[in-house]
Amino acid sequence: MSKIRTVYFCQNCGAQSAKWIGKCPTCNEWNTYVEEVVNKKEEEKFTWRDRKTSTTFTNKPQKLVDISDNENERSSTEDSELDRVLGGGMVRGSLILLGGEPGIGKSTLLLQVALQVKNQKVLYVSGEESGSQIKLRADRIKQQNDDFYIITETNTQKIFQHAKDLQPQLVIIDSVQTIYTDSIESTPGSVSQIRECAAEMQRYAKENGVSVVLVGHITKDGSIAGPKVLEHIVDVVLQFEGDNNYLYRLLRTLKNRFGSTAEIGIYEMDSSGLKVVDNPSQLLLTDRVDAMSGISIACTMEGLRPMMVEVQALVSNAVYGTAQRSATGFDVRRMHMLLAVLEKRAGYKLALKDVFLNIAGGFKLNDPATDLAVIASIMSSYEDQNISYKYAFAGEVGLSGEVRAVTRIEQRIAEAQKLGFEKIFVSSYAQKSVQQKYFIQIVYISKVYELLKLLF
Repeated sequence: MSKIRTVYFCQNCGAQSAKWIGKCPTCNEWNTYVEEVVNKKEEEKFTWRDRKTSTTFTNKPQKLVDISDNENERSSTEDSELDRVLGGGMVRGSLILLGGEPGIGKSTLLLQVALQVKNQKVLYVSGEESGSQIKLRADRIKQQNDDFYIITETNTQKIFQHAKDLQPQLVIIDSVQTIYTDSIESTPGSVSQIRECAAEMQRYAKENGVSVVLVGHITKDGSIAGPKVLEHIVDVVLQFEGDNNYLYRLLRTLKNRFGSTAEIGIYEMDSSGLKVVDNPSQLLLTDRVDAMSGISIACTMEGLRPMMVEVQALVSNAVYGTAQRSATGFDVRRMHMLLAVLEKRAGYKLALKDVFLNIAGGFKLNDPATDLAVIASIMSSYEDQNISYKYAFAGEVGLSGEVRAVTRIEQRIAEAQKLGFEKIFVSSYAQKSVQQKYFIQIVYISKVYELLKLLF
């Protein structure tokens, strides 16, 4: 066995050092050096002369047209939201990393997938829970799979031996921070162990054509715990997020080698597990009969899915000398920009007004198409006049006060029409993009002050 050597790498810039350094001399960042294991085998060392004279290669260059794409076969997880996020299902031989906060439902989601997949043998490796604990959760989910196997093991060599005997099509590791390999003398959860265990899982998945799902813990700042190389090794990185005060959970794609990263999956947590939310717009909209001031409906896009979200605003006189600005679920800097546009282009005196903005349901919106709804909510609260709950808004607001067109406008209009809205306010520049005829009334505006005349 070759001698094991450890070196220190900067996780920010990749600089290498023989010992630990507090401040990286290359990028000047503090506390970024972590210990990693480097194995150097004498038989694997080749000089340039050796490579020139050697002719025994296992792999040869291939033409792109000669390479078959049959290896990227997908299998359905029988979960419509997870299949949507993955791009159509799990690719055979892929390595998937699922991260999320403690108690958010990562193990529940994967257990549901393991119990409902069809014609696949599943091996669930648990390093955190006992078999009886998993059995209790499976009884609560109330699903059954005769080809579902559980093993409580943390040693990768033993896991591979069990997998060799069982020959599963799907392997779930819960979690990657708890397993370890015998080739490294360090504790489970260390940087070296996580890196080497992930590399071993990658080799196993590629060589055997088995889909492997790794559960990963996250740090207090929301990033996945462990070295950054962990996210480079895996094929797909999923982020499971939500708020314990709300019932829904969001599944986002941070990296996907086999599909788009723009998709999002929405689940609802209840006593029997996670349920797929087919129509999130109805979940996020408040059922009310009377319209109230300061509330408007934004038609936003999460990936390729249109959703109607309630935007709430409150404008009041400043109690103290300096006006307060607060936004929940919306970028507060963008709100400051929209307030400046209202004051400059529409004549609203908001310098001495407290402005509070909230996205109902705990959602966090990054779509610029919500600008028009934010403007409408702030103006409604300022004027103390109601906006009909049958009105929807989709438009980006520029610094000159113009309403700019947004992407996928026809999908937004179709979603508003499906949910029974009577009017939708969009940019006049999007008129050319609307090719179909809709029953909903489409109101085209080009400037912010035009919205004032139409609403109030």
